[in-house]
Amino acid sequence: MSRAQFIGNREYFPGIGRVQYEGPDSDNPLSFKAYDPDRIVAGKTMEEHLRFSVAYWHTFCADGADPFGPGTRHRPWSVSNDGMENARNKVDAAFEFFSKLNVPFYCFHDRDMAPEGDSVEESEFNLKTLVALAKERQEATGVRLLWGTANLFSHPRFMNGGATNPNFAVVAHAGAQVKAALDATLELGGQNYVFWGGREGYSCLFNTDTKKELEHFARFLTMARDYGRSIGFEGNFLIEPKPMEPMYHQYDVDAQTVIGFLRQHGLDQDFKLNIEANHATLAGHSSEHDLQMCVDAGMLGSIDANRGNPQNGWDTDQFPSNMYDCVHNMMVVLAAGGLGSGGLNFDAKVRRESTDLEDLFIAHIGGMDAYARALVIAERIVSDGRIDAFKTARYSSFEEGDGKRFEAGELNLTDLRDIAAANPETPLESGKQENVENLINDYMFS
Repeated sequence: MSRAQFIGNREYFPGIGRVQYEGPDSDNPLSFKAYDPDRIVAGKTMEEHLRFSVAYWHTFCADGADPFGPGTRHRPWSVSNDGMENARNKVDAAFEFFSKLNVPFYCFHDRDMAPEGDSVEESEFNLKTLVALAKERQEATGVRLLWGTANLFSHPRFMNGGATNPNFAVVAHAGAQVKAALDATLELGGQNYVFWGGREGYSCLFNTDTKKELEHFARFLTMARDYGRSIGFEGNFLIEPKPMEPMYHQYDVDAQTVIGFLRQHGLDQDFKLNIEANHATLAGHSSEHDLQMCVDAGMLGSIDANRGNPQNGWDTDQFPSNMYDCVHNMMVVLAAGGLGSGGLNFDAKVRRESTDLEDLFIAHIGGMDAYARALVIAERIVSDGRIDAFKTARYSSFEEGDGKRFEAGELNLTDLRDIAAANPETPLESGKQENVENLINDYMFS
């Protein structure tokens, strides 16, 4: 898909043109080696399968600061003392970047795009002003909004949470932000709306009424759902699980916890999940595990494509470069029929030591190439069918006889006892894990 390059009042990435597919033999770091957006894989283009998205917050707001030191990156779009002027510059820089990188989507929090004002009214005005500018840039470039969300974790008022805060006045402020962010998402044609409960949890169990907070969380999500539908938002609402950090315990710990919560409160028809790879590993799972749990529940919405550092256990938000992770994730997605209205959003940041503007391109190019390679490999695995056939055979005892009756609900516990008594010896059947892992290696490297 071709898009016109858009540059606003000035060029923020001089010397960098549109990133092109140059193939595996290219030594140009500003080219795609594997991602060819028009290449057909399993009946769709790579662009249609992968639906890449750039995260506004890490790419245009993060300056490299960490708990041990201030920022290392001084971006040309954030040099004014006027917050609104910086925000307008940031929109222009962002759409220049999207266009040159040739991605179809982006994502943002409300406070990424527009600064908070001194009142609810001023904050709403700021956001509406920047949304109008972003809408112009979307129309000029063809770049679309994958999802919007509200930042209910950075402001000091949210230190004890947003929707789950013990102070109702704070809950009301959270509602005001979500209302404005939903309005913005609808105005920009966003295909999803995400809730990430960064501080929806607790640090100390014994000063927290967890039952009340979870009930409030469900009530808040229900109100957001109802408001979104009332203004004509037809997309998916997404919950993004994470077990901890910044809170000691966050309520949306992992995929299965969120799925159970949504079903308990009757929200599973409107809500799906946005799985971040690094969050899954922090919960002690693999990213493909959380993706599979969502697929099994019919609730996979979208993916935040990143990785963590296995040595330190922090949410490091690194760009995805581990091919095993990417291939395993795409095996789950392809077998499930794709991401629908979701996508692969790079909720990832360049390292503190990566200070050149071109590093933003190089990082995204690497992630896009990694998932393009993974798509091709996963399609080879899924279409070949050997792993799927082995899995089917492994459960063949449930396809006939008593196993089939068990699945149909025709047996009771006494029946199981009698069947066991009639069959005292059960053969050991190998799970062939090593063979499956070797097959994946063969697909990846042959």
